Amino acid sequence: MTTAHSVAEDLLRELAPQVLGALVRRYGVFDACEDAVQEALLAAALQWPEAGVPENPRGWLVTVASRRLVDQVRGDSARRRRE
Repeated sequence: MTTAHSVAEDLLRELAPQVLGALVRRYGVFDACEDAVQEALLAAALQWPEAGVPENPRGWLVTVASRRLVDQVRGDSARRRRE
């Protein structure tokens, strides 16, 4: 594992609980927030070692996780309307 990978991994381990807490406080649905944070962490793990860690990694993760959560809610809503 390269240094960039290990730095990104350490940062993700540190930030994951903070990001989950921020989303749960904002949206209140723990399970959905947890799924969205996992997706954001995966995106970061794939992107950051190559592109570099963003200036505000916590903000990046919160933004990506929030967008994933909103996408999930919209998708669920659209599916229910079609049924």
